[in-house]
Amino acid sequence: MATPQVIVVGAGLSGLSAAHTLYEKGGNVLVLEKNPFAGGNSTKATSGINGAGTKAQQALGIKDSAAAFFADTKKSARDLARDDLIEVLTGKSADAVNWLCDRFNLDLSKVSRLGGHSFERTHRGGEQFPGMTITYALMEKLEDLAESDPTRVKILKKANVRKLVKDGDKVVGCEYEYQGKQHTAHGPVILATGGYAADFAQDGLLAKYRPELLKLSTTNGDHCQGDGQKMAMAIGANGIDLEKVQVHPTGLVDPREPDAKVKFLAAEALRGVGGLLVNKEGDRFADELGHRDYVTGRIWEDNKRPVRLVLNGQAGKEIEWHCKHYVGRGLMKKFDTVADIAKEMGIEASKLQKTFNEYMEICEGKRQDPFGKKFFHNTNWKNEAGPFFVAQMEPVLHYTMGGLEIDPRSMVLDSNKKPIEGLFASGEIAGGVHGANRLGGSSLLGCVVFGRVAGDSAASYLLKSLSSGSGAVARLGQVNNHLAPPSTTITIDPSTQQVHLTLNWSGQGQGQAQGSAGDVKPQGESTAQQPANEVSTAVKQDEETKAGGGEKAAEQKEYSLDEVAKHNTKDDIWIAVNGQVLNVTNFLNDHPGGAKALLLYAGKEASEEFNMLHDPKVVSRYAPDTVIGTYKQ
Repeated sequence: MATPQVIVVGAGLSGLSAAHTLYEKGGNVLVLEKNPFAGGNSTKATSGINGAGTKAQQALGIKDSAAAFFADTKKSARDLARDDLIEVLTGKSADAVNWLCDRFNLDLSKVSRLGGHSFERTHRGGEQFPGMTITYALMEKLEDLAESDPTRVKILKKANVRKLVKDGDKVVGCEYEYQGKQHTAHGPVILATGGYAADFAQDGLLAKYRPELLKLSTTNGDHCQGDGQKMAMAIGANGIDLEKVQVHPTGLVDPREPDAKVKFLAAEALRGVGGLLVNKEGDRFADELGHRDYVTGRIWEDNKRPVRLVLNGQAGKEIEWHCKHYVGRGLMKKFDTVADIAKEMGIEASKLQKTFNEYMEICEGKRQDPFGKKFFHNTNWKNEAGPFFVAQMEPVLHYTMGGLEIDPRSMVLDSNKKPIEGLFASGEIAGGVHGANRLGGSSLLGCVVFGRVAGDSAASYLLKSLSSGSGAVARLGQVNNHLAPPSTTITIDPSTQQVHLTLNWSGQGQGQAQGSAGDVKPQGESTAQQPANEVSTAVKQDEETKAGGGEKAAEQKEYSLDEVAKHNTKDDIWIAVNGQVLNVTNFLNDHPGGAKALLLYAGKEASEEFNMLHDPKVVSRYAPDTVIGTYKQ
């Protein structure tokens, strides 16, 4: 039999957190991701990750606590609050944020207050979107482990899991399609496949539980179609709160494509630093820091659209990177004065300035806010307090609070509230964690906290199964080979002082190679066949270059930017970045940010925009084949 493993389905932040935890605990892990790239929706998160009692908060003198965070989360969850899950989410939040910083050398030192929070507790770094930064760090390190320790870590992309495999009441693996063939992988399963806020099919989960929301746009990628929920419920898992779908109040409206079905999200952090919402008449209509469902409800009730988000000069400076990015994508405009904004809106400057003057009096305590706002930040709204940043907003589908019912160990429950052995869930697929409404900043947190819990629980479950020497895992092993006694490796992690026990249980005799993580058996065949652990394209290119004596580098041609500009259609698209000319025509459908993000810069020099979102080495690591030449910078 293969070396015992845990299967992680989905390589977003939750799946990656689970995989790293399994590795830390001494387990072997097979990660199956249906997309060409890891990262999922986590890479799109723009505001940050919550944590109460973190090192960053302590350094800033923020006297937050897990108890205060629990109270805020329970209030937001309302009548659907699950105290046991909220306790895990909030109680482990500081450890989660500290783990990211310590393990992956991440900067999460900037802390802000989002809607519904009684303290500043949403962490981000200085530049780039926090979701991208955090997820990329875990993704890169796991891929390095897959190359340096392939017997312990395997990652397969474009591997589409179709079905969970059961033996009696236990989940013992999954069936998946990879490179045109059907395979079966054996082991406990962690589902980390995300939500269903892009499941627009006529027979999909949105149509079944919230059909009135189908007309809205979404911030989710088209991979968010409830795959994991459907697979698990098909074998008896219980769905919970499936009608609870979060509609985020601030989806960015692109003036060039106002009806686009997929929209970019305006980070809640923009309101956290002091941004205001005004309707088409220039009036405020809500507490900008209220819960998301409240703000969305007020937009619909006020019904004076378009709604605009406005940041003054102070707020724009504090969150400068976000504003610069939105302006670069044509989603936000920059104005020097309040009068300039009013002209754009088609209203009198005096009307808009009156709104801002009244707000400044509220901030100074001279009058009471009609919407009950309690927290104020960056409060200079005078005519010359620019530059101002303005964007049109509309409510968008964003997150699904409903999903598979889990217990505090991340074990999936059946309809009788009984854990399904061998099946775990973490991240957005896990329902009940946030109740009726999720707080901003708790999406990334839920991914990390419950990803780590699931990884820890699955590792313990695997060890228990192997130690017993009986049950489904043992029977599956006997199908392939005779079981040999497990070999044991004990390691100590010097950074955490944790002791890890690794069991290698193989049918090979002494002196023969051990099975590697991810042994699989195609359906209908009795001999084990396993897809090779994917080697990164950067490694492949490096090997090819060495084999060819460096000829690839020598072949690169220097192009002018005028030549690059001629290649500006979806059928022929070049982009100039950091001294390299990239032909991304065949990469459009594989781009994690979608084809639209590349088409926006077709035929252009886009180094600044590229570097705002990416680590400079992502091209050499993930898309070296797109490099066709150089250009003079």
